[in-house]
Amino acid sequence: MDTRETGGPATPTRPDLNLLRTFLAVYRSGSFTAAAQTLGLSQPTVTAQIRNLERDTGRELFERLPRGAAPTPVAHDLAGRVSAPLDALAAATGHDPENPPPAAPVHLAGPAEYLCTRVMMALAPLTAAGIDLRVSTGPTGTLLEELRAGRHDLVVSTARPRGRTLLWTPLADEEFALVAAPAWANKVSGRLAEEGPAALEEVPLIAYSEELPIVGRYWRHVFGRRPTRRPALAVADLRGVLTAVTAGAGVAVLPTYLCRDALDSGDLVVLHPTDDPPINTAYLVQRPGQAHHPHVARVRDHLLRPGPHKCTGP
Repeated sequence: MDTRETGGPATPTRPDLNLLRTFLAVYRSGSFTAAAQTLGLSQPTVTAQIRNLERDTGRELFERLPRGAAPTPVAHDLAGRVSAPLDALAAATGHDPENPPPAAPVHLAGPAEYLCTRVMMALAPLTAAGIDLRVSTGPTGTLLEELRAGRHDLVVSTARPRGRTLLWTPLADEEFALVAAPAWANKVSGRLAEEGPAALEEVPLIAYSEELPIVGRYWRHVFGRRPTRRPALAVADLRGVLTAVTAGAGVAVLPTYLCRDALDSGDLVVLHPTDDPPINTAYLVQRPGQAHHPHVARVRDHLLRPGPHKCTGP
């Protein structure tokens, strides 16, 4: 019986596979323009298809930005449900000839501390599923230049990339705290509220580098001034800073995700608790046109899902 004539319930619209493929291309590339290039379509066609899919689902899938498109939580959920079936269908039908061989490694780069303590744990299910990873570490500026040159597929960046040659998506927020071992904390924590950073003058400063990028951010945000001291110890790995300050070497500014266990155990103490700690956003960055590599896309999709690697606050 035709329900349109009897006034019965209408059958829910099922999204067309082509719309889902276009959605996945936009989701993975972070851009309507990049998705159009990957799919061999015009940008207006891609835009129209996404609008049709949003109309069919009744939900907004992307926030249109001046440079690219940010997926909504609904888009993250949809991508999680359709990416594996669509990739398998493309591989089975041979309709995706631009894909690299399945065994091609995914080259991921970023800060050593975050990759080793958070990202490796998050990606364990993918390596167990047969996805090969090659991981590099280094300063953000260097890694982004290497990404532009094609040396990496994905980069976790501690700064938002500038220009239009890279696509980025916010990944996680790092919250910073001023910490020290209990012996130093007992000497200075009561004075910090009244004296500010002057209370720390006699405490050795442990830092990531001579230029004090993390300490400087904290000092300006919390104390409203620039640091005027040189570090007593500079080590270009925050895990080394954590080890030194836990051993009683002095005071340091560290991301709370890195020192959470030491804080919970009492090996470290937050010297200056604040309701407004400095926060730095990390971004997941890629080059346009690389999303057709299915393993790169799966790593990207996996990292953008909620999980312990994104919970960098207390």
